[in-house]
Amino acid sequence: MAMQSEEPGAMAAPTPGEPAAPVTHEATEQAGGHESSGLPQFDFAWWPGQILWFLIIFAVVLVFMRLFAAPKVGGTIEARDGHIAGQIADARRMKDEADAKARAAAGELAEARAKSQKLASDARAKAQADVAAQLAEEEAKLAEAGAKAEARIAKARDAAMTNVQTIAADTANAIVTHLTGSKATASELAKAGN
Repeated sequence: MAMQSEEPGAMAAPTPGEPAAPVTHEATEQAGGHESSGLPQFDFAWWPGQILWFLIIFAVVLVFMRLFAAPKVGGTIEARDGHIAGQIADARRMKDEADAKARAAAGELAEARAKSQKLASDARAKAQADVAAQLAEEEAKLAEAGAKAEARIAKARDAAMTNVQTIAADTANAIVTHLTGSKATASELAKAGN
């Protein structure tokens, strides 16, 4: 067997063939000399220090947020709001300009439509006047040609009427000669023609 020392808290070395002695909580407490009651977060003895460090870290984070992060975020939000407001103002201005241009274009369109309608009505009136003048000229030519034709017809009719009397006298003379065997005299033929 191995020799064991008489010092308190000293551990005996295991001998070959003997199992090692289990290390217990008492043995560690005796060896280290401190007492432990578990995690320091749950030990009331540590709380004042933990609260102090929590307050210091909270104050540092609060000062950092107040001095650096919040103004930067606020500036970014204000810049974004300003940019959006500028974009909206530009959009409204461009919409107003577009509306004004649309109204001007509508006015120009109405004016152009009125001018084209006036030109069309003037052209229609001029064409109707030209047609009426040509029609009057053609009617005058037709009337003149009709008057000449009527004069020729009247002359031909008068010539035919004089020939009719001669033909009637000749026909009556032929009929009388045929029926009676003697020729009619000129005074008898003139009486028969009236």
